Amino acid sequence: MKHFIPVLLLALLAACSPKKETSETPEKPFTRSVWSKEQANEWYQDKPWFAGANFNPSTAINQLETWQADSFNPEVIDRELGWAEGIGMNLMRVYLHHLAWEQDPEGFKKRMDQYLSIADQHGVSTMFVFFDDCWNNTYAAGVQPEPKVGTHNSGWVQDPGQLIYDSPEKMTDLEAYVKDVLKHFADDKRILLWDLYNEPGNSGYGDRSMPLLKNVFQWGREVNPSQPLSAGVWNFKLTNLNKFQLENSDVITYHNYQDSATHAQMIDSLQQYGKPLLCTEYMARTRNSTFEAIMPMLKENKIAAINWGLVAGKSNTIYAWDTPIESGEEPEVWFHDIFRQDGSVYSQEEIDLIKELTSAD
Repeated sequence: MKHFIPVLLLALLAACSPKKETSETPEKPFTRSVWSKEQANEWYQDKPWFAGANFNPSTAINQLETWQADSFNPEVIDRELGWAEGIGMNLMRVYLHHLAWEQDPEGFKKRMDQYLSIADQHGVSTMFVFFDDCWNNTYAAGVQPEPKVGTHNSGWVQDPGQLIYDSPEKMTDLEAYVKDVLKHFADDKRILLWDLYNEPGNSGYGDRSMPLLKNVFQWGREVNPSQPLSAGVWNFKLTNLNKFQLENSDVITYHNYQDSATHAQMIDSLQQYGKPLLCTEYMARTRNSTFEAIMPMLKENKIAAINWGLVAGKSNTIYAWDTPIESGEEPEVWFHDIFRQDGSVYSQEEIDLIKELTSAD
């Protein structure tokens, strides 16, 4: 995902104030309030420091290939989460997609449960993501396209993307999807958090993403799962979206792909909310967002450290956002990811650092 978060975010965040609860009417479903600072910190106080990655199997080009019945691959998931366990990682952020649910709601939830069982066997908690404004705005069920050679995330798809603007009535189906999944897993201790919407406003949508953002928080509060609800801030220019996200998230999540100084300033800005912080995307080596520069700082502040990418594969995220390599040869410096598909590593020095910080044997 592509991000620009300069120091100016400090001024924006300082202007945000806690949201006041509105009175409920008998006609509306019960809607719980946003967690207070006290509730959020009570939830977090007995949690370990979390370190992990944004995970999709190396054999999947996108969320649909991950979750559709014909391409769901528990063997690969088991193998690759085993590598994560081996370096002490204990949390994965995993994207869902409503179209995979629509094809077979019960089968979709069974596959989610199977994924959770595999992750739990490796001591890995899960953070599921519902919606996403990044990359390709159209998609179709069935066999997914092959990767474009040397091109970052060539097959990743938005959810719901352009569909919500072409067919506004789709909002009803999306509500059914979110509520069905949340109700099914509302008390599942293998799930740490629900990330309701990845980078709302990306791909030029801006405030057009606000209706879905507001709705997904409303749907989540009506279900009232035991796990917290959040949506990460990522772009200081999206003032209205940022304000809503920060006021409505039970715990604060964010993305930052910049150097340690800029990342530290963002931490300072967000700590004013007094809630637990989870960095749900970081680590872009050619932009000075590296394990060495960022991960120790996150551990020191007990901020969850979730880098982009675990195993290099069909997502092609070893290539930088705007720097395709037409030959398809491996870049000298990987942009994201840690392991190759044979289990070998990009950098043993990074592995040693991660294991030191996570105290993996």
